[in-house]
Amino acid sequence: MLLKVSGLSVIYPGGTEGHVLEDVSFTINEGERVALLGANGAGKSTLLLSLLGILEAHTGKIEVDGVLLEKKSLPFVRRKLGLLFQDPDDQLFMPTVYDDVAFGPRNYAESDGKSGSEAESIEKAADRILEKLEILHLKNRMSHKLSGGEKRLAALAGVLAMEPRMLLMDEPSAYLDPRARRRLLAILETLKESYLITTHDLDLVRRLCKRCLLLHKGRLRADGPAKDIIDNKKLLDECAL
Repeated sequence: MLLKVSGLSVIYPGGTEGHVLEDVSFTINEGERVALLGANGAGKSTLLLSLLGILEAHTGKIEVDGVLLEKKSLPFVRRKLGLLFQDPDDQLFMPTVYDDVAFGPRNYAESDGKSGSEAESIEKAADRILEKLEILHLKNRMSHKLSGGEKRLAALAGVLAMEPRMLLMDEPSAYLDPRARRRLLAILETLKESYLITTHDLDLVRRLCKRCLLLHKGRLRADGPAKDIIDNKKLLDECAL
């Protein structure tokens, strides 16, 4: 079992509108591709941030690869889970695409005391990822001058460079033109990593995911085969989807 969430509840400090998430429980196994559905405000992004310990004010338990999420285990958990933000501009902050892709592995090498000996292997690994995503030609381009689709793939390359066991992706197809969306989906189909992906794109779910989690007003309303959930018009209507 790669991820286990037990009774997760989140309420923002000073909040007056109740829980953002309330008593959410589910598990995800190695190799699973799971869609996380819900209307705006249902708690999808809050859930992703909680899994990484970015939102600490929660009750319940989160276990990643058998390790309980707590302050001392944050480095371990964040090596296992890689987050792709909805807006790639929140993720790309270095001068070039290569610098962004190499940033995480360089930090890991420094923390492991291997920064001097790892430089060449980091560049080779970055090149392999960029080639796999078909953006090696962007390696020395300035990130802020890329198109929306190129930025999305550059951000994904940066996450994959960290070698996570699971990807957490927040609306990866949002704001992409049809061609860039098709290219992204084709690449996501090839990935070996497990992933949990928030989206409103039901065609993406049909293509990539066999299982869905459906959040409604902070609660887990459904957990089951993707086709059964997204074909249930009554259920989707009740959850404002």
